[in-house]
This record gives sequence, structure tokens and C-alpha cells, in this order.
Amino acid sequence: MSRVAELVAPRRFRLVESTFEDPGPGEVQVAVGAVGLCGSDLHSYKEGAVGDTPCVYQMVLGHEPAGTVVKTGAGVSGWGPGMRAAFEPAIYCYHCEHCLAGHHNVCAKLRFLSMPGDPGFLRERLNLPARNLLPIPAGMGLAEATLIEPLAVVLHSMRFAQVRPGETAVVFGGGPIGLLTAVVLKLSGAGRVWVVEPVAHRRAMALQLGADAALDPHAVDAGRTILEETSGRGVDLAIDCAAMENTANQCLQVTRHAGRVVFTGIPAEVQVPLNFHPWRRKELALYQVRRSSHESALARELLAAHLRRFTPLITHQRPLDGIAAAFDIAEHYSDGVGKMVIRPDTPGYSVR
Repeated sequence: MSRVAELVAPRRFRLVESTFEDPGPGEVQVAVGAVGLCGSDLHSYKEGAVGDTPCVYQMVLGHEPAGTVVKTGAGVSGWGPGMRAAFEPAIYCYHCEHCLAGHHNVCAKLRFLSMPGDPGFLRERLNLPARNLLPIPAGMGLAEATLIEPLAVVLHSMRFAQVRPGETAVVFGGGPIGLLTAVVLKLSGAGRVWVVEPVAHRRAMALQLGADAALDPHAVDAGRTILEETSGRGVDLAIDCAAMENTANQCLQVTRHAGRVVFTGIPAEVQVPLNFHPWRRKELALYQVRRSSHESALARELLAAHLRRFTPLITHQRPLDGIAAAFDIAEHYSDGVGKMVIRPDTPGYSVR
């Protein structure tokens, strides 16, 4: 039997026990040791949808997982009981035109574990295709390994950001993805990096992690401030990791002529109005991020090389039976939370 946390209605979970079969050919049975909570999990939890994709209850969230191998199915080599791994939540067909072109993240038959019909990782055990396991190094804990999936998303966004040494950048949103983005920008050689974030402890964390400035949009006009600090020119690059309170248009406002704007965050609204004419006049390049594509191994290496730089982001860990309180903390940005991690394999586990 495996304990499973099911979302059965907005802001309501139930813990159930579920049976599971032995792994089939090419599969590995894993024990889930840690799962990071993502902004899209919170969309499902509080809004009952992720953008234009409604929740279908009951469903199992969680797609930033790591854990250990329990047993392997026929034909699996290289994996054995007790080996630790990060788990890729996307299952691709590998045969459609997009997969064959290397764009697995937009696979025509994509299954993403944590969406309706495809249970995620907020459970104790499950079977996965062996190709969805990524070994993690000995010096990296399971909670730390949950950062591999969101860090891979950030690295995918860097394909579009194309940051050059010394360029200026602003990140709207100081949640986990925004903070990871700020760190990667600095590691990529960016010059001055602003983070715009209304929550005080997140602004403090942004500065701790290496951002050069953190602005409270409720206290100052962030767009005007950044334009003033760049002598009216604007930044080379703006990345929207918040997707709320008109941040998309603020990106258009503060980016220089012929600059780049990257949208990483997922808005709650189905339609988002954009100020077309500043975009047109500046000839801005706008890019949309859809998860990641072949960046997980690089994310693991970057995380391992700069572990102390990234791990202050993980502030809270909770057991599976504390999931309701964990989501409430994450939703309300309370208790100084950065990244919340759920520990399905450790009853009663709680840090901070």
C-alpha cells in the first residue's frame, strides 16, 4: 500500500491508501523522498485550474520529485534498490514531429504527472519509466534534488534570454522560479539584476542569493525606478516569473528598444491583455517558456557545483500528513517561506 495525498476540491486534500503493482518491463518502482511545491501546484490548489486547464478531481499534484529506487522491472539495467535519483515528471512519446525535432517539451502526446488524469508525486511510491530517472550525486540531499526540475525550467528560459556578459536584467516575481532565475542570471554574467517582489522576506532572499536590487512594487513605481536607474534606456532583458498584477506589461515598459522579454510564469487568467504599441515601437522579442527540454542533466550539474548558492531557497519541509498546512503556508507566503518541500517517505518530518 502507498499513502497518497489527493486534491479533492479547491484547498482540500485527503490522504488515502492506494495499491500499486510491481514495475513492468522498462519501469522502476521508486519511493518518493521529497517533492517541491511549484506555483502551478498552487494554481490547482487555490483556483481549481492551471490557466485554461481545469482541475479534474480527485487528482495528485507534485512534479518536483526525488527519491530512491525500490525495485526494477524486466530489461532495466543500471538501477538497483537504494539508488537515489531525481524523477522527470514528463512522459513523452518520442515519435511525434516535435520529439523528433528535439522539442520534447511540446510533445503532441505529452503526459505530465500532476495534471488531470496523470497523478503526480505527492504519494509514497509509484512506477516510472527508467528513462525518467536522473542519478543525483552523493553530496546532494533529496530535498536539494527537488530543485533540479525548476532549475531546468530556468535554464530553458535562458535559451531565449540569451544573456550576454554585463547586460542588465529585471525579474518580476521573487518566488522560487524568480529567485532561481536571478541566481542563474548572475552566474551567466549578467550585470545589474533587479528583482521586483511585494513580499518582504522574498526581497531579502533575492538580495541574499545575489540580486543587486529588490523593489517593492507596492511602495515604489518599479518601472519608473528601473528606467530612472538606467537613464531612461531600460534593461536589456526582462523575465516575468510572476504573471500577475500587470507584470507582463511592466516587462514591456522597462525593456530597452530591441530588447528581450521572457514569460516564465503562468497567469491565472485565460486571456492576458498586452500593451501592443510599446512592444511594436520597441521591436521587442517576446518568448514563452514551456517547462524544459533536455536541461535536467545540466541543472543537476549546476546545482551540484553551486549547492550553497541555491539551497538557502529551501526553507520548509513537511510530512505528507501535514500537506494542508504546507499548502496554506505556501499560498499565503507566511512564516518566511521560500521553497516548501513535502517529504512523503518520512512521517512526522518537519523543518521550521
